[in-house]
Amino acid sequence: MPNSVMPISPPLPSVEQFLDALWLERGLSTNTRNAYRTDLLQLSRWLIQAGHKADLLTLTENMLQQYFTYRVTQAMSPRSSARLLSTLRRFYGYCLREKLRIDDPTRLLAAPKLGQFLPSTISEAEVEKLLHAPLVNSELGLRDRAMLEVLYATGLRVSELVGLTHAQVNMRQGVVRVIGKGNKERLVPLGEEALDWLKRYQHQARPSLLQGQQCAVLFVTQRQQGMTRQAFWHTIKRYAQQADIAVSLSPHTLRHAFATHLLNHGADLRAVQMLLGHSNISTTQIYTHVAKARLQQLHREHHPRG
Repeated sequence: MPNSVMPISPPLPSVEQFLDALWLERGLSTNTRNAYRTDLLQLSRWLIQAGHKADLLTLTENMLQQYFTYRVTQAMSPRSSARLLSTLRRFYGYCLREKLRIDDPTRLLAAPKLGQFLPSTISEAEVEKLLHAPLVNSELGLRDRAMLEVLYATGLRVSELVGLTHAQVNMRQGVVRVIGKGNKERLVPLGEEALDWLKRYQHQARPSLLQGQQCAVLFVTQRQQGMTRQAFWHTIKRYAQQADIAVSLSPHTLRHAFATHLLNHGADLRAVQMLLGHSNISTTQIYTHVAKARLQQLHREHHPRG
């Protein structure tokens, strides 16, 4: 296979039409739409680099088999390949419906076998250390403390957190109205602690950060605009390091901790599903395994006959 990177041809109109159709049908988030586009364009790039005189609409089943074999040689994870296969099946299902192809080249591809995925989480004590890491005597520290408190209290996705607007937060009722995947709406309680820090941020830090400018987004930066997902990811990494937390931390880790700690304290699985905004209960059930594993670990460590 050639090592040189060849120019990538412009995306096929069918890719954007597919994404538009899927957006109308299922209300794709921007991140999901970008992930689908990336999967399809990476396949297009590989077809060129491998010397195949074909594009997404003319490739063969054998070419797809070669591509998945190539991904194995590049140490791509089975989970990544499973997501890719899901993308391709949706794309070629669309191509069949629109009569852009007469066959589905994914029909003989088997999904990679995946082991049970247990999301990484942190203990309640580690969460407390993380929450106390920001220095709240500064505007940025107070903002970060409020963001961490809200994230742990609600289990929001990071995109949902950084995209929160004033209109979505009801301070009087203590709830946040979240627009999640597929434009599905859910109400999530904030809790007294998160609500208190949010009020302090809004009264003491946010006006100073905005410097008289207007911004609909709740959590703002020194540039008087909303924070990006990437910026908050780096922020939480920095505070985890300051708090001496050994676990590799991301904003999603607090979402996992939110669900796991609720279940550890006896919350109903269906209630946790609603709070997380999962469309399928099977997605939420993974946290019961995390909670069980944590209880078993505690038993081994602290029971005299563990």
